[in-house]
Amino acid sequence: MTTPLETAFADVEDADIAKIPGRMVIVADDTGALGPLARKVDRLTKGAVSRLTTSAAFGKAKTGSAHVLAYPAGLAAESLLVLKLPKKATPAEARVAGAAIAGFNGAVPLHVLAGPLATAPELALGLGLRTYAFATYRKVEEDAPKPNGQVTFHVKDPAASEAAFAPYAAQIAGVFFTRDLVSEPANVLTTTEFAERLTELRELGVEVEVLEEKELEDLEMRTLLAVGQGSESPSKVVVMQWKGGGEEAPLALVGKGVVFDSGGISIKPSAGMEEMTMDMGGAGVVAGVIKTLALRGAKANVVGLVGLVENMPDGKATRPGDVVKSKKGDTVEIINTDAEGRLVLADVLWYAQERFKPAGIVDLATLTGAIIIALGHEKAGVFSNDDAFAGAFLAAAGNEGEGAWRMPLAPAYDKALTSRIADIANVGGRPAGAVTAAQFLQRFIEPGTPWAHLDIAGVAYVNKDTDLSPKGATGWGVRALDRLIRDRYEH
Repeated sequence: MTTPLETAFADVEDADIAKIPGRMVIVADDTGALGPLARKVDRLTKGAVSRLTTSAAFGKAKTGSAHVLAYPAGLAAESLLVLKLPKKATPAEARVAGAAIAGFNGAVPLHVLAGPLATAPELALGLGLRTYAFATYRKVEEDAPKPNGQVTFHVKDPAASEAAFAPYAAQIAGVFFTRDLVSEPANVLTTTEFAERLTELRELGVEVEVLEEKELEDLEMRTLLAVGQGSESPSKVVVMQWKGGGEEAPLALVGKGVVFDSGGISIKPSAGMEEMTMDMGGAGVVAGVIKTLALRGAKANVVGLVGLVENMPDGKATRPGDVVKSKKGDTVEIINTDAEGRLVLADVLWYAQERFKPAGIVDLATLTGAIIIALGHEKAGVFSNDDAFAGAFLAAAGNEGEGAWRMPLAPAYDKALTSRIADIANVGGRPAGAVTAAQFLQRFIEPGTPWAHLDIAGVAYVNKDTDLSPKGATGWGVRALDRLIRDRYEH
């Protein structure tokens, strides 16, 4: 597992700034004005900092940008980074500025002179998230310098900063867990390996059950089993319960966990198929949220359920035109075996409601390419049967800076899912493909149960860096759902 940067908070009064080793970070506001600590550093460097902050280049630089002074005179530090950040920076601005520090981290100690800066925990969050690197399979040269694994924030009130950062540290660990899962190749992260990694959450107080194929057959999860029957990897459902609340009904999180999606008999084009190792992104987010809740001891009841399957072509694989009966009892004509995620979710959604009677249910899935056409890689699609529930999630996502956009649902779209021989078809054609996929899932939601479907196909894995993550797996949704739970479900 990728280890997050170790973050410590120390009293700035105890620091001998001139003798701090390694790399140092200070803050200047958007006008170039320096606070007391930055002014002290400016004096030690004989005005080098003020020369930078009063320059035209600094004036034109964006909020959150970073500017490096190498081997500054008067300091033991080998380099000094000056962050441009307003005195009353928003949490989002502070996180982006913190992320800018990540590129400054090297193989020597890292120190941030934050002083009385109220957003120091937000800086630490941004820094922590952006330092992620999945390097499990990269060869490391023997003489290569070891990356620095710790940062010290020198602040006015270390205890207060540490307390404020604690839930963020849990988020970082949860996001890293998700990113690691999504980044793993499919020959390593099989359904069995995935389930084993989730059972390790028991060490944090999570109750974890693994339902094997025989149990899934007994539970009549036929649409889920239909997806995986062409694979050598056994299909599984993993149930993770975090019981931090009272006797109230839990929030249920349901994730699509297709560890590799070839498309099945409706096989995908070869170009880009290697990225289908990320088709378990929804299950990865659910796992990351549960880990976050456990690490911070959330006072809420949350159950995470993930359907783990592999979609492969084989003599035993489901064929286009097959009809399968769902756990709910509805029959599904499988027109396209590459529309498999909704078949996995249908049975797990119904099982979650039957067993747990949840107060609300959120499913996450890298479900459709259509949502990428609609929203690109900036926002996830949010579909919901409940305006208040959708609004609460959208507010949480907005507060955490995770892009999300409400998409429509309407009975008129159901017509596209009409089957010639079964109760419903699993696809509705190219028009409104993300919407008809959501309409399919809504069929498996009990009336009166608040539900949101998050289509994360465009945001779970990206091919360029974002503000808070390198290219690849993003962990989108862990922080938004953690915020939703804090705002709406905790005591």
